[in-house]
Amino acid sequence: MTFFKALFFGSLLLTCSLPTLAFDYLQTLPEQPPVPADNPQSNQKAALGKRLFFDKQLLGTDSRISCNSCHNLAEGGDDNRALSLGQEGKTSQRSAPSLWNIGFQTVLYWDGRATSLEAQTLDHLRDPVISRWPHIGALVDHLNQSADYQRAFRAAFPADKNTLNSISGINIARAISSFERTLLARNSPFDRYIAGDKSALSASAQRGIQAFNDAGCLACHFGANFAGPAPGPALKMGDGFYELFPNNRGSTYEQQYRLADDQGRFESTGNPDERFMWRVPPLRGIALTAPYFHNGSVASLEEAIRVMGKVQFNKNLSTETVRDISAFLHSLTGELKQAKK
Repeated sequence: MTFFKALFFGSLLLTCSLPTLAFDYLQTLPEQPPVPADNPQSNQKAALGKRLFFDKQLLGTDSRISCNSCHNLAEGGDDNRALSLGQEGKTSQRSAPSLWNIGFQTVLYWDGRATSLEAQTLDHLRDPVISRWPHIGALVDHLNQSADYQRAFRAAFPADKNTLNSISGINIARAISSFERTLLARNSPFDRYIAGDKSALSASAQRGIQAFNDAGCLACHFGANFAGPAPGPALKMGDGFYELFPNNRGSTYEQQYRLADDQGRFESTGNPDERFMWRVPPLRGIALTAPYFHNGSVASLEEAIRVMGKVQFNKNLSTETVRDISAFLHSLTGELKQAKK
């Protein structure tokens, strides 16, 4: 299912008062992200996925990059580049998003074309920009040469009796996805604030919550991950939550930062109704993930806020408003406890 915010949520949320929003639309993270029935979580599986995530040979015997190269877990979950560097100096089509709290995303990629973490991982392993293996079968053969990996896969997938050493493309994807679902950045100043610690946020950040709503940002960026509805009755895993971007066409920002060069979901679906539609990205940890937008064209968070005000709502946000919203967004930075190998 494709779900477009403009059909419903915009008018609803923007009429709410802040006290109501504080309870209904500003939330802490749930304890755990949803887990698919065919990939139940286990410590053995997550440990194997973590090992694969940091192993450069997952992407080729002579690979110079690992998953962590583009999604550096110690520095916000991305690589702080406009476009990521892949194999042999190739670059990605779009800016790498953070993997922190990624388990709460109902669809993946900027255009939402992957409907699960497992599907996205398999797609990465087939991408020649990312992987040097000619096909996933070659990677499986390589892993089967390692006694350590044989033991780890058998421990992680004991019920798989039909695959040699339980090593297969889908099990590789399941292990990495299981690890990624453990990447939870909790206990941000914002979380402590809405849990009752009113000293957790500065006065500027507290004003920023109201300014964030007044500017219109909360129409899309609400919920536990500030990316729209959390997985549940309103939006199931595999369903997308999208917004038109840029919405206010023809601004100088659009031209300066080439925001309309990429047509979003249209580029993968070919559906004219999805031209310039994008998955609403999460805002938790946003202060750590510059540069911003799908093309990484904006270097600073405050400039990104100014750009959003203009290209989405045709508003020229004041310096004080931008500063306060930035303070609020900085308060969404949680603790990165899984950062080390």
